[in-house]
Amino acid sequence: MRIDTGQHMRIDQRMKLAPRMIQSMEILQMPQAALEERIEQELASNPTLEVQEPGADTEDLEAERTQEDRDNREGERELVVKDGDTGNKDDFERLTNLSEEYGSTWDANTSETGGSYHSTTYRQGERDKKMDAMANTAARTASLFDQLMDQWHLVETTPELFKAGEFLIGFIDSDGYLRTDNKTLLDQAYQGLTEDDLNAAVIKLQQTLEPPGLAARDIHECLLLQIDARLRSDPDADLTAERVLVENHLKDIETNHLPKIAKATGMSIDQIKHTIHHLRQFHPHPGKLLADDAPRMIYPDAVIEYDEESEIYTATLTHGRLPALHIRPDYKRDARDKNVDKKTREFLSNHIRSASWIIDAIQQRNATLLRVIGVVIEAQREFFEQGAQALRPLPMTLVADQLGIHVATVSRAVNEKYMQTPRGILPLRMFFSGGTETDAGDAMSWAAIQAKLEQIIEEEDKSKPLSDDALVEKLKEHGIEIARRTVAKYRKQLSIPPARQRKEY
Repeated sequence: MRIDTGQHMRIDQRMKLAPRMIQSMEILQMPQAALEERIEQELASNPTLEVQEPGADTEDLEAERTQEDRDNREGERELVVKDGDTGNKDDFERLTNLSEEYGSTWDANTSETGGSYHSTTYRQGERDKKMDAMANTAARTASLFDQLMDQWHLVETTPELFKAGEFLIGFIDSDGYLRTDNKTLLDQAYQGLTEDDLNAAVIKLQQTLEPPGLAARDIHECLLLQIDARLRSDPDADLTAERVLVENHLKDIETNHLPKIAKATGMSIDQIKHTIHHLRQFHPHPGKLLADDAPRMIYPDAVIEYDEESEIYTATLTHGRLPALHIRPDYKRDARDKNVDKKTREFLSNHIRSASWIIDAIQQRNATLLRVIGVVIEAQREFFEQGAQALRPLPMTLVADQLGIHVATVSRAVNEKYMQTPRGILPLRMFFSGGTETDAGDAMSWAAIQAKLEQIIEEEDKSKPLSDDALVEKLKEHGIEIARRTVAKYRKQLSIPPARQRKEY
């Protein structure tokens, strides 16, 4: 076996992404909330980047900063440069993690910036508005586990039962249920816990924890616990019918088989409907009453408005929550000043370059987003005027060709973006979908077909609701031909129950 070395030449093509390009694509894909967080991180890590006061002139700002440097030179912290510091360079691996961090991507001609940022900087002697906002923010709600433990510590019981209760609280899920069976609980329990102690602790938890229904094993037990609690607080209340329905007919209520319940109980349909209405005062998920997941705040990235004089729709980016960024002029001067230490100049140059990249990336994001929204407004004008049933098919490839950009750029631009429109706050991606042609030859998106289906179901005779086959025929009357399985799929996506469950007696 012979081993030797040699030199060979090879010509091939490879695509390499510069850190600046990776950062630009990352910021383009970010929703507004994530971009705000990214800007805060950059402000905290890059000393050359700062927030510009609204209306501040660059020259005035530079003169003001120079004077401050003279007055406060002694109290200003020294720049510390570590060996090997390469500045804020982006990691190439972030590009592959974009979809995981900000959700899946989807298959979208006005001013470049579309508005201005507004914020203020913090100086010695002034109030820090960020700190004020944090001080005035409501405290985060304690977790369900913490709240239940706080309640349990106030309960008077034996040490053995108290310890068993603490153990069980750890198995109560977010809905407030104790769904884990006794065998699994005992397998994971501490030494010395018996099944009798376990059952006694479950009963004690159900009797003492608030709101009623916590630590129930299933929906039946949860509702019965709430009925018992209501009777303890109001002994004169008559909840006999409610108890009968919960104990024996919850499945029939779910499937809307009211005649079956009437036959089994001897109650009239009106009595059953009244009892079911009364059952709705009880909560099927009592844990949510203590620690429900907070709804995600949605901040629209753009506002669509109608100009009555010109009869056109215009788009404006919303930058009220984003600060205007700029590079500190004194650090710019220091980076060019030959009298400044070389390491310090290199440190400043790296951070100035990083600051320039993020400012340019944000401006490019705004310009691309506005261009995409401009195409949406032009293509979906009928939607803004008539509603969801007028939504037209709009493939991303078509938008990319029209703007002269890659379809992946369009996909990143619409990802997790929202618009405030005359029809409400809507996700930008909803305007991009395929569709079909009606019998009249008009293009109709799948979302528009769903809206038409929803309208037909809303207008149906609830005493004789339409089956999926009947819905297919109704859609045909409007020139829309789709299969029955497609109707069933759309109905499920719209959270519309089948005809049997929509029937009203």
